[in-house]
Amino acid sequence: MRKSGPPKGLIAYLVLELLEEKPRYGYEILKEIKEISGGHWEPSYGSVYPILYKFEEKGWAERIEREDEPDRKYFELTDDGREELEERREESAEKGRDFADVILGFFHVYAAFSTDERFEIPELEGEWRFDEEFSSWVVEQVVRHHEHYFDTEFERIEDRPEEFYERHGIDRED
Repeated sequence: MRKSGPPKGLIAYLVLELLEEKPRYGYEILKEIKEISGGHWEPSYGSVYPILYKFEEKGWAERIEREDEPDRKYFELTDDGREELEERREESAEKGRDFADVILGFFHVYAAFSTDERFEIPELEGEWRFDEEFSSWVVEQVVRHHEHYFDTEFERIEDRPEEFYERHGIDRED
């Protein structure tokens, strides 16, 4: 069970991956992360730039000058940064549950807003609603993204959570 938002270290990991691809500046990194998320999430400047400066301080990235854009602060991954990226890739392999907890946790809150009588959220004209139709649309989008990214037709999984965890040898954390 996660206690807060996105998995710890996610932005730093994404920054390392994007810098490995090519030298980038902060705003470019923000926009790329937004694109990776399908336009649903964009970290703040206040999170990306301190990461870039920290990477520079640790020797994982260095600023480079570009004659075509002398006013932009481009950063390039160093050899030490590539080593750090390899370590972070290993750590990221352990974060699948964190991602699932964030996705499922927020969906449960959305469903609670839609169905739990304790919440009295009004329906406003022209705004997103907390109801069955909008909930179904969210689920449909997840299915469509699954089919797109995995190039397959979605098939329902009948396992209860306990059965799924057991089948995959995963300890259930409560």
